Amino acid sequence: MLYYPFQKFSFDNKTCFLSGQTLTSSEEQIQVFPSWLMQHYHLEEKPFKLLDESITTYKKLKVPCSADTSDRLEKLEEEVKAAFLGGYQEVIKLNKQLLFQWIGKLLYGIVFNEIQIGIRQQHMSGEAMNFSQVLAKKFSNLHVMLQSMIKPMEFEGSLPFSINVFEIDSPEDKFSYRDEINTLVFSLRMNNFGIVACLQDNGANNRYHERKLQLVSGKKLHPIQFEEICGLFFYSAYLFNRLPEYAILPTEEIVYIEPMPLAGMDTRPIFDTFQAKTYGQVLENFWKPWGFTLFEIIKDPENPMTFLADQNGSFRPCETIDLPKTYGD
Repeated sequence: MLYYPFQKFSFDNKTCFLSGQTLTSSEEQIQVFPSWLMQHYHLEEKPFKLLDESITTYKKLKVPCSADTSDRLEKLEEEVKAAFLGGYQEVIKLNKQLLFQWIGKLLYGIVFNEIQIGIRQQHMSGEAMNFSQVLAKKFSNLHVMLQSMIKPMEFEGSLPFSINVFEIDSPEDKFSYRDEINTLVFSLRMNNFGIVACLQDNGANNRYHERKLQLVSGKKLHPIQFEEICGLFFYSAYLFNRLPEYAILPTEEIVYIEPMPLAGMDTRPIFDTFQAKTYGQVLENFWKPWGFTLFEIIKDPENPMTFLADQNGSFRPCETIDLPKTYGD
């Protein structure tokens, strides 16, 4: 029932990226970034940087896809499109598993393109493809879960991801996207909302940031506050030191997926030690539009700069933050 492309490293353009079905034409492809999103924000010809530092465009990122699979994905896309263009109040109504599928399809599509480039480069150099077994396991697990878009699938116990949606006090409707492929963490800001997601942590990052999430729950955020939350999640995803395992049980009717306990036989804490300087470097990158330097951010190493809370630890309302609501570059 399930397709495992990482077993034989099948990443050609003759096989559907999701179902494994053999394609009849090289024209059977879909965009990684959906057409409606690219058109709405004029992204088609904008540069997209890949891991090898090469530059492509949003429009050139595609994956091979059968007509059957494409039809299924189109229904998902229409639901997400309506919600995203409708804004925060519509996005929070979306099922978290559906959001996971949409985000996961996008990230996996980028991974697929990165692997194809890697294969071509290795072929040109005459060397065998050298791919991290840890990443192969992680991406393979993600791919199995994404098959929930075309097969009946049930996640038992805890969900295998952390996804949060926030309302943002945005000056205008602009698009901002980030990802970190190795840790499968993602952020998106558009319209009047932002999403941050860790796609394979079994909810661990949400538990790690529980106090911060409670602090901002139901609050409208200044863009710099949302970027701070993104910085926290991108950094904690880097500190997360487990490779989650899953019990996968395919039956004739449905595929069951159950996350295994993260502790396992490992006695270490699930997250490595928080380092203020490294976190400050992450935050400096997320706060580039406002020009804060690492020195300013970690002037007090025990208490890095924050816009989420005031000196008393209470939430800082977005209207009290005297900074431009810039989106930056």
